[in-house]
Amino acid sequence: MSFQAPYAIMHFLVILTTHLILVATLEADIAKRKPNIVILLADDIGYGDVGCFGNTSLNTPHIDSLARDGAKLTHHLVTPLCSPSRAGLLTGRYPIRSGMASLNMLRIVPFLSSDSGLPPNESTLAELSLTAGYNTGLIGEW
Repeated sequence: MSFQAPYAIMHFLVILTTHLILVATLEADIAKRKPNIVILLADDIGYGDVGCFGNTSLNTPHIDSLARDGAKLTHHLVTPLCSPSRAGLLTGRYPIRSGMASLNMLRIVPFLSSDSGLPPNESTLAELSLTAGYNTGLIGEW
């Protein structure tokens, strides 16, 4: 018994030390975590089209839950076309100041070879998020 006791104590100390290191590492990792950010942009949706903004005829429980548990934005500027609204969201600027006016003053980007759109040197929310350590992605027609 005296021969195995030091090994049992050493084994216990190794397990305890490993456990303490793992707990300290996890606590440090949790302290470094940033909140998740999800932005939903819906073209052609009215202010009262979802439950969290007062609609009682359409059931939108998941969107209502996101609004209840996250941030519900109630003051926003949109345009009648999707490209300028998206430019405003991506840059934080008025759409007209984000390059959403072409030489022929058509304030949309109708073709891939169009001469309008965001200037290459424009900072976007995605680029700034990447520099802050976030992973970015998009789903939809962007």
